[in-house]
Amino acid sequence: MVNVLGINSVYHESAAALLVDGELVAAVEEERFNRIKHGKEADWDNSHQLPERSIRFCLKHAGLTARDIDHVAYSFDPKLRQRRYRTEWWDPRVEETFHLRLGQVRTAVEELLGRSLGERLHFVPHHLAHAASVYFPSGFDRAAIITIDGIGETAGSSLAKGVGTKIQSIETFEYPHSIGFVWEVFSEYLGFSHYDASKAMGLAAYGDPKVFCRQFESILRADGENYGVAQDFLGGQPDKLARIEAMFGPPRDADAEMQPWHADVAAALQAATDAAVMALVRRVKRKVPFDNLCIAGGVALNCVTNEVVRRSGEFSNLFIPSAPHDAGTAVGAAFAVHCAKQKRPPQRGYSTPYLGPAFKRRDILAAVKSAGLTARRSKSPARDAAEMIADGKIVAWFQGRMEFGPRALGNRSLLADPRRPEMRDILNQKVKHREDFRPFAPSVLAEHADEWFEIGAHSASHEFMLFAPEVKAEQRNRIPAIVHKDGTARVQLVSRKLNPRFHELISCFFAKTGVPLVVNTSFNDSEPIVCTPTDAIVTFRKSGIDALFMDDVVLVART
Repeated sequence: MVNVLGINSVYHESAAALLVDGELVAAVEEERFNRIKHGKEADWDNSHQLPERSIRFCLKHAGLTARDIDHVAYSFDPKLRQRRYRTEWWDPRVEETFHLRLGQVRTAVEELLGRSLGERLHFVPHHLAHAASVYFPSGFDRAAIITIDGIGETAGSSLAKGVGTKIQSIETFEYPHSIGFVWEVFSEYLGFSHYDASKAMGLAAYGDPKVFCRQFESILRADGENYGVAQDFLGGQPDKLARIEAMFGPPRDADAEMQPWHADVAAALQAATDAAVMALVRRVKRKVPFDNLCIAGGVALNCVTNEVVRRSGEFSNLFIPSAPHDAGTAVGAAFAVHCAKQKRPPQRGYSTPYLGPAFKRRDILAAVKSAGLTARRSKSPARDAAEMIADGKIVAWFQGRMEFGPRALGNRSLLADPRRPEMRDILNQKVKHREDFRPFAPSVLAEHADEWFEIGAHSASHEFMLFAPEVKAEQRNRIPAIVHKDGTARVQLVSRKLNPRFHELISCFFAKTGVPLVVNTSFNDSEPIVCTPTDAIVTFRKSGIDALFMDDVVLVART
C-alpha cells in the first residue's frame, strides 16, 4: 500500500489531499481551518507556507502518521518556471524572491513531516496537476483536457490528452495569454477584489456586451481556434490601469454606486471569455477528437461559460470537478505521482466533493455546551428543516463531511424558500451581506430537474453547481428567488446516491410545497465556509439565521 500526500500552496487556495493506494480518501482547503479566505494571500513571497492543518487532517482521517507517507507531491515545478520565465514579463527581483521561497518548500515539508524525503518529494507541473485533478475523477477512459487559469509555471492555458492512466501535453499558451489574469484585472477595475470573478460574472447578466465589444477585441481576442491576451493590460504592467481607464473610464471605487456601464463592461468581459474558451474547445477537438472533454483551472468555475461549452455540442460528455481551481491541484499532483510511481492504476470516476471533516454528535453537543446554548433533538431533521424553510425561515444545514471546492453542496449550506421573491434580499441583508445583483443558486432533486431547467444531458458535474442553464419560462414565476436577471440559474442537481440526507430534505420540501428545489448558498458571512460545529454556531449567532441543524441537533434563534 502506497500513500501519496498532495499539496498546493504555490499561489492561493492552499489545500492538501491524500491518496491511499490510489484511492482519494481526503481533500480539504486550508481556509476552512485557519479562517483566512483562500488560505493566504496570493503573493510571490509565501509559496513555502504550507497548508499545515489540512495536511494534519488528511493524515488523521486516514489513521496515518508522517512516517506512513511514501511520496509527497507539490503542484508546481520550479525548474520548469526557471526555464520558461522571460525577464520582460515582470520585475526580475520579484521573480528572484519567488524562487527563493520555492527553494524553502522542501525544508518546510520535511520539518512538518519530521523526516527527510529525498527523491520522495516531487514537484509536479501545475497544469499537469490540474489536468490529473479532472481526468481521473471523470471516469473517462480517454478524454481531451483543457486547463484555463491565471498562470501555471508560465502558461495561462494548456491542452492535453488523457488515455488510460497517461496524460500527454498537447499544447500550451504561455503568458501573457491568461484569461484568468484578465478577470483578476477587471474584477479590481469594477471595484471588487482580484478574487471576485464571481461578482463580475453575476453583474454581467445586467449589461449589454455590445457596448464595449470593440474595446475587448484589443484585450482578449478570439477567432476560430485561437485566442490571445494583450500583455499591456495585465498585472506586471505598471500603466495597465491607465490604459484601461483610457478605454473604459475611471475605475469604480469599492464603495461607489454601481452604474449601468459597469455591467456593460462585465458583460463584454463575459462574452469575450465565452468566445476565447470556445476557441480552445474547437482547437482541442481537432487535436484530440474524442467524445469526452475535461476542463480544469480557475476559469472552469465560470458556470456561464461552462454552459456555453456544454450547449455547443462539440463534445458528447463534459466533466469539471468540484474543485477545478488551485485547491484541486493538491488532488491532481497526488494522482500524477501515483501514476508515475505505481503499477496499480489509481481510482477512477470517484468524483464526490464530500472529502473534508465530519463531526460526531459528541463534538456537536460539546460545542453547543461551550457556547452556553440549549439545543433540542429532532427525530426527523430533514422534515423539520423542510417545514421551517417552507414557512419562510433561513435554515443552516450542517451535515456529514465538508465539501471540497468553493461551493456549498448541501453539507455546509444555508437553505431558503425559492418561491418567495423577497428571499434574495432577505438573505443578502440578514446573513450574507452581499451585493444585491448577485444571484442565489437552487439545489434541485435530480429526478425532477428537467421539469424546471433546460439541463440537457445530465453530468456528474451538474452535482457541483458548475452550470447555468435557463429556467423554464413557465416555471420562473414559481421560483423567483433563484432566477437570475438573464433567466438562468446556477443549478445543483441533488441525487439520493451522492447525498441522501440533502435529497431527503428537498424531498420533504417538495412533498409540502410541490416545488422540488430549495435556495442553497454557502454557510458563511464574509468568511470561509464554516467547517466545525463551533464555526457554525459563531456564524449562526452573529447573523439572521433562524435555525441551525447539525445532524439531529437543532438550535433555534431567539425571537
